[in-house]
Amino acid sequence: MEFEPCDRAVYLPAADALVCADLHVGRAATSNVEWGFGEHAHATLLERFEALLERFAPSEAVLAGDVLHAFDSLPRGVVETVRELQRVAEAAETRLLATPGNHDTMLEELWDGPIAEEYRLGGVVVTHGHERPETDADCYVVGHDHPTIEIEGKRRACYLYGPEQYEDADVLMLPSFSRLPAGVAVNGMTASEFQSPLVTDADGLRPIVRDEDADETHEFPPLGEFRRLL
Repeated sequence: MEFEPCDRAVYLPAADALVCADLHVGRAATSNVEWGFGEHAHATLLERFEALLERFAPSEAVLAGDVLHAFDSLPRGVVETVRELQRVAEAAETRLLATPGNHDTMLEELWDGPIAEEYRLGGVVVTHGHERPETDADCYVVGHDHPTIEIEGKRRACYLYGPEQYEDADVLMLPSFSRLPAGVAVNGMTASEFQSPLVTDADGLRPIVRDEDADETHEFPPLGEFRRLL
């Protein structure tokens, strides 16, 4: 599958679609951070999303689950941020939809756009990844686990691509679009340690790291081989 990683999101050229996962809007407001940081986090999230729409001009954008962070409340700024995401997409003439994640128990209360548990883009199915999909696909694009890779003592958000990872289908796992979650270092993880049931062979997952400053994408060997090099 052809895909272009960029700023923790991915552009799918064949479908002319952008996919982001795990925005966790409201995370800062529910965390022990200084006052005002939540507003900055929301503004940064919107700026990055708008920049991606400007860069790729996709016909569709999919928020692949955990749009929200809190399960049972809408902290300050959450409604405004979600509304602004929809406004930015509308201004870019991009159809925006969401596939809810395990955190999104209140999403329908403020989301007035289309929602689908699984969304097909040709042979690709976008879903959050916390449950086994019901739709057959050539490739599943998911989030949920917030993968990072530790290289030379530094953690970097990463994508994980696994050919024939789930029932003969490929799996592309995205990092958290929000920069607030620390993420989980996948260096030594086995398949059973991933939260997503779509990961069945951790050794076959290939880490992909973006250097946004240099506008470069670095692809590494599958984890089973890469672990020996770290």
